[in-house]
Amino acid sequence: MDIFRIQIRSLALFFAFLLYGTEAAGSVQWPQDAPAAQIREQTATGIVDGDTLILAGGKEVRLVGIQAPKLPLGRAGFKTWPLAEDSRAALRRLTEGRTVSLHFGGRREDRYRRYLAHLTLSDGTWVQGALLAAGMARVYSFKDNRALIGEMLALERIARRERRGIWALPYYRIRNPAETWNDIDSFQLVEGRVVDAARVRNVVYLNFGPDWRTDFTFRIDHRALRLFERAGIDPLKYSGRAVRGRGWVKPQNGPLIEITHPEQLELLGE
Repeated sequence: MDIFRIQIRSLALFFAFLLYGTEAAGSVQWPQDAPAAQIREQTATGIVDGDTLILAGGKEVRLVGIQAPKLPLGRAGFKTWPLAEDSRAALRRLTEGRTVSLHFGGRREDRYRRYLAHLTLSDGTWVQGALLAAGMARVYSFKDNRALIGEMLALERIARRERRGIWALPYYRIRNPAETWNDIDSFQLVEGRVVDAARVRNVVYLNFGPDWRTDFTFRIDHRALRLFERAGIDPLKYSGRAVRGRGWVKPQNGPLIEITHPEQLELLGE
């Protein structure tokens, strides 16, 4: 019975995307001051998953800046994430058989030789923005591809507030620091109040409990600190402040997320 309810809920969420996702997509236009298209008029001929598609010439494009729910795609033992098929269907609805333009705001290819690009449609629709607005993806950024992260975070916040798509499911909920031991080796959004911000040589640690050996921590190394400095941000001033960060949780003393660029951390209102 529980499985049946989950399946019904997944279908309900997908049909909700059909109802409001198209409207959200139509309203999310490519920002005027964003990078101009460098590859134009390519046809999207196939959809791999919710954040990867194939162009007519066979080249794959990884939609930079977002992470959609994942499918196994041949990986042994990998469990399908909730709404993964729905997110793939959402990308198919937006792009398959349509002309797309590629915009680069940083590194152009990954190690798999896929393009790392923002996509727009002929009517100006920003594909990443449409998926985020519909709750079919999370913001997932890297230090070598930071264009439009602020705009994407704003779209994600609205979708989360309105519980669209993935944000209606507990699987994708924002974690509190105390529960992250259960999230090792997964990508998570973690939100809480920094108990202590400490610098040890060239590394800053944002600690969320009194014992750094067991409690959750954000770690900012010397390379990332240079990016914070250029942005005019001093993470040591985050002590006592509420923050939201995102990244892959790993065990290092307590659970830890490496912060490689300022946009991974959001300072929250008091």
